[in-house]
Amino acid sequence: MTDPNCIRLFADEALIKECKGKLKSAEASFNILSQILSLAGNEVRLKILYLLEEEDGGLCVCDLADILEMSIPAVSQHLRKLKDANIIKPHRQGQTIFYSFKQEHLEIIRPLFQHITMVTAKRQKV
Repeated sequence: MTDPNCIRLFADEALIKECKGKLKSAEASFNILSQILSLAGNEVRLKILYLLEEEDGGLCVCDLADILEMSIPAVSQHLRKLKDANIIKPHRQGQTIFYSFKQEHLEIIRPLFQHITMVTAKRQKV
C-alpha cells in the first residue's frame, strides 16, 4: 500500500502479515469485548455490572433500583440490554429473579473493576 502521508521507506511485510494474523485469530474475543465495553459505556449499566461483580449471589431489580435510586422499570431496561447481550444471567429464587455476571464475561471486565476499586481505595487514604 502506498500512502502519500507515510514516511517509511519499506513496509515490513512479515510484521504486517503477523499482525493481521493476530487480529484474525482474536476476532471472536474482539467481538465479545467490544460488545461488553459498548454496553458498559453507559454509566448506569457500568454501575450495574460493577455491583453484580461485587455481589456474588447477584442482585434483584428491586435491590438495584434502591441502590441506584432509580425506578424499577428504568433498571429493568438496562438489565434487559445486558441479558439480551448474554453478559448477565438471571436465576430465580422463589418469586424473585436475581441477576449475576456470566463467568466468561466477568473475567473480561474484572480488571476494569479492580482499577475502580484501587483508585477508590487510594482516594479514601488521602
